[in-house]
Amino acid sequence: MKVDTYIDALIEREGGYVDHPNDRGGPTNWGITEVVARAWGYNGRMQDMPRSVAKSIYLDRYWFVPRFDKVNEYSASVAEELLDTGVNMGPRKAAMMLQRALNVLNLQAKTYPDQEVDGAIGNMTIGALRAYLGHRGKDGHLVLVRLLNCQQGVRYMDIAEANPTQEDFMHGWALHRVALT
Repeated sequence: MKVDTYIDALIEREGGYVDHPNDRGGPTNWGITEVVARAWGYNGRMQDMPRSVAKSIYLDRYWFVPRFDKVNEYSASVAEELLDTGVNMGPRKAAMMLQRALNVLNLQAKTYPDQEVDGAIGNMTIGALRAYLGHRGKDGHLVLVRLLNCQQGVRYMDIAEANPTQEDFMHGWALHRVALT
C-alpha cells in the first residue's frame, strides 16, 4: 500500500472539524490538533483548514520524521498501524511500542539484539524488524500488528482510568483504533 492510501483512510476515520470539551487535544480538523497545525504554520481557523494541509502534516510529522516510511519498506501493515497509532498517541509512543514488541519476539536476543525502547527508529530497529520478519515470514507481520494493537488498547484503558473524562472516547478508540487484523 502507498502512504497516500493510508493517510486517506486515516482522514476518513478522523472526520472533519471537532471541538469536544473533554478532548485534551482541543479543536481538531481532519485529526490534526490546533497545536500541531499552528506548529506546522497553519494560522487560519481550524474549521477552515484544508484537507491538503492535514495530508502534508501527516506526511511530514507522522510518516517521514519518525521513519515509518522505512518500516513500510519491510511491512506495509506494520507501518500503517504505526502511522495510525502515532497520530493518536504520538509517533514516539508508536515507535516505542514497535521496539517493545520486537524485544519480546527475539527469542531472548537469539535472533537479533534487544532494542533500546527510546522511540527513535534507527538502523538497529529496522535491522531487528528485518530479522524478525525474515525469521517468521508472513505470520510475523500479523503478530507485530496484533502486539501493537494490544499495547494500544492497554494504553487507552490507562488513559481512561487515570482521567475519567477520557471515557467519552474509549468506545471510539476501541472501535476505530484497536483493530486486530
